[in-house]
Amino acid sequence: MKNSAVLTSAKSYFPTKRPVNTPHTSTRPRLLRRLVLGRLRTLRHGRLTLVEAHGSQHFGSTEVDKTDLHVTVTVHDPALYRRIALRGSIGVGEAYMAGEWSCDDLTALVRLFILNRPVLDSLEYGPAQLSMWLFKLGHWLRRNSKAGSRANIAAHYDLGNTFYRLFLDNSMMYSCALFETPNQSLEQASQAKLARICQKLQLGPNDHVLEIGTGWGGFALYAAQHYGCRVTTTTISQEQYQLARSRIVQAGLQDHIELLCKDYRDLDGQYDKLVSIEMIEAVGHENLNRYFQTCSRLLKNDGMMLLQAITIADQEYQRACREVDFIQKYIFP
Repeated sequence: MKNSAVLTSAKSYFPTKRPVNTPHTSTRPRLLRRLVLGRLRTLRHGRLTLVEAHGSQHFGSTEVDKTDLHVTVTVHDPALYRRIALRGSIGVGEAYMAGEWSCDDLTALVRLFILNRPVLDSLEYGPAQLSMWLFKLGHWLRRNSKAGSRANIAAHYDLGNTFYRLFLDNSMMYSCALFETPNQSLEQASQAKLARICQKLQLGPNDHVLEIGTGWGGFALYAAQHYGCRVTTTTISQEQYQLARSRIVQAGLQDHIELLCKDYRDLDGQYDKLVSIEMIEAVGHENLNRYFQTCSRLLKNDGMMLLQAITIADQEYQRACREVDFIQKYIFP
């Protein structure tokens, strides 16, 4: 998937399964395969079955354990071993996008490696360490200055609204939802999340709310419709701006919602409430102090702020700042 592409059909977005190819027989591919399989042999929780052209191998627990996880991965092209050995966990994702492997349950596979984090971490050592320096250089070149942020946001969100409609609900909320019951739909969970945010902010009709990170206008529309408050919301994505503006007009809420196309660092004024829903992931750790200073400046003395963010375990944070993973390379620079 190339960031510059405008995708128009569902088929374009997902890797297609390929036939299982005959394995390489030369020395170097065999060594790289052996290196990767050696990492998998340290699997301790759950079970992974690897299907190749010449047979299957099993890794992990040989008995049913409390995780009850058994995942089957099919190798369609042995080139994936080279990707993983030389590019680590990023190579795993890239090989999947290239159709070099598939899985019977991708969610279960992610859970399996969460439980076996040392195995995933081990992929970053050896030859993959050399690639990390190149990833770091590329990440540094995409740092979140004002110009860099616009370029990064465009590369991610300006793929086209058609793409995001494939997996979002009608509210177009692109953030974690609140599933109050297991059988709720995504749309119901998104509405529950918006209701919880507004309750925590204690919104009222006299409030003027600033939203940093419009998305496609889901929060602004909900807050204005349900609480009658004024909302000023900003995005630096042209695709998001155009669709949010259209939705605001369709809802007849132009008098309640002011839509801006501004970097958060350029905002001015003071507001009763401030909300930022999973926008902080695009700020960059080196800009966090400035981000919170800006939020403080934009809030009245008795104002209230709500921040929704994707978190990471404290013990992993410093390493995440130093290294580059698949999410940083392909999703949130």
